[in-house]
Amino acid sequence: MKQSQLDYPFPKGFWWGSASSATQMEGAASLGEKGPNIWDYWYETEPNRFFQGVGPEHTSQFYDQYKSDIQLMKETGHNSFRFSISWSRLIPNGDGAVNAEAVQFYNNVIDELIKNDIEPFINLFHFDMPLSMQEIGGWESRAVVEAYVRYAQKCFELFGDRIKYWFTHNEPVVPVEGQYLYGFHYPALCDFKKAVQAAFHEVLASAKAIESYKKMNLSGKIGIIINLTPSYPRSQHPMDVEAANRADLLFNRSFLDPSVKGTFPEELIELIDQEGFTPIIAGGDLETIKENTVSLLGINYYQPRRVKAKEHVPNPSAPFLPERYFDYYEMHGRKMNPYRGWEIYEKGIYDLLMNIKNNYDNIDCFIAENGMGVENEGRFIGEDGIIEDDYRIDFYKEHLKWVHKAMEEGVNVKGYHVWTFMDNWSWLNAYKNRYGLVSVKLEDDYKRTIKKSGKWFKNLSSNNGF
Repeated sequence: MKQSQLDYPFPKGFWWGSASSATQMEGAASLGEKGPNIWDYWYETEPNRFFQGVGPEHTSQFYDQYKSDIQLMKETGHNSFRFSISWSRLIPNGDGAVNAEAVQFYNNVIDELIKNDIEPFINLFHFDMPLSMQEIGGWESRAVVEAYVRYAQKCFELFGDRIKYWFTHNEPVVPVEGQYLYGFHYPALCDFKKAVQAAFHEVLASAKAIESYKKMNLSGKIGIIINLTPSYPRSQHPMDVEAANRADLLFNRSFLDPSVKGTFPEELIELIDQEGFTPIIAGGDLETIKENTVSLLGINYYQPRRVKAKEHVPNPSAPFLPERYFDYYEMHGRKMNPYRGWEIYEKGIYDLLMNIKNNYDNIDCFIAENGMGVENEGRFIGEDGIIEDDYRIDFYKEHLKWVHKAMEEGVNVKGYHVWTFMDNWSWLNAYKNRYGLVSVKLEDDYKRTIKKSGKWFKNLSSNNGF
C-alpha cells in the first residue's frame, strides 16, 4: 500500500518501535558480575509481594538471547528501540568500579541494533535503584544524586559515540508513588515529606546529568520520559475543576514543568510550603534545573485520571497523600481494559499532545509508551499457533488516529513506541498481564512467537501508516 493511499500516513523518518527496561527484560539478575538492585533484594526478603512468587532473576532472558531478539525486532518493523541500562549491572556498587562484562554486553546490544538499522535509545533509570544506593537513602539522598550523575557520565563516555537519543529517567513520578506513598516499590513507605525530597532530587539529578552531557559536546539529544495522565474533572463546577487541577499539579506538572521549562509551578511550591513539606534545596540547585532542560520529551500514556471534589473532610491525623485534595470517580459508560483495571480513553493522548504544543513551546516529543496488558492470552491462539490479539491492534489504531490528528494540528511528534517488544516481567505483577508484540512461552524455555499485532506492526512501519 502506497503512503498516498493510507488513511493515516506519518512523516518520513517517523520512529516506530517499542520500549523496555533492564530489570523487566534482561534476566541474569545474579550473573555477569551484576550487583543487586532493590527488586532483587525485595524478592529475596518478601517473595510473597510478587505475583505467583515470580521474581526478577530470569525475566525474559534478553541478556542471553539479545541477538535473536533483535532479529525479531527487525521482523516486527522496529526502526528504533528504547532500553535501559541497569545501573547495578554497569556499576555493581552504584558508585565506583565499572563492570567490564556489563560494558561488553551493552556494547554488543548497541552494535547489534545499529547493524540491523534499529536506532538505539538509552534510558538511564527505570525504577531499579542499586541496593547499595538505596541503603544510603535512595532518591532522598544527595549522595545518590551525585553518584547517579557519575553513572550517567560513564554511560555517555562508554556509549555516546553511537547513541543519539538519551533519557535521564523513565516515569520519575512512579518511584515517588511506589516507594514513598502507596507501597508498591521497595521500601514501601508512606511519607509525603520524603516523597517530596525524592522527587526534587530526581529532577535535580536529571538536570545535572543533562549539564554533564552538554559539557561533553555530544551530537545527540537528551530528554526525559514522563507518564502523563490527563486529569479530567467530573463537571465544570469550580470545586471539581480545582480538584482536577490539583491532581494535574501533583502528578504531571511536578516533573513536566521543571524538565521542560526549568521551573516548578508557583502553585505547587505554595502548596508544598503550606503543608510543611518543603524539600532541602542547596544553593545553585534551582539555577542548575533552570539552565538544563530537556531537548526531547518522551510521553507514556495509558489511561486518564478522572477526579471530583472531596466528598468528605479528610482525617487531619492520617498520613498526607495527594488524595487529600480530590476523590476519584468512575465515568458512566467508560471503556475498560478489565485485566489491568484501566480505562481506555484514546482521545487522552491527543489532549496531552495539544497541551505540550500550547503550554510547553511545542517541544519535540514522541509517544514513548502506549500499550495494553491482557491476561491469559493463550485463549486467543489460532490454528497457526499465533496469538490473535486483534484487541491490541485496535488499541494501537485508535490511539494512533489521535496522534495523527495532533500532528495535523502542528504538534512535533517524532515517533510512536509501544510497550512492549515481547512479553516481560512486570514488577509485582510478574507475567500476569502480557503486553508484547512477541509472546514469550515461559513453560517452553522462553520460546518467542510473533503475535498478530507484531505482524500488523511490521506493516504499519513498512507503510509508515495505516
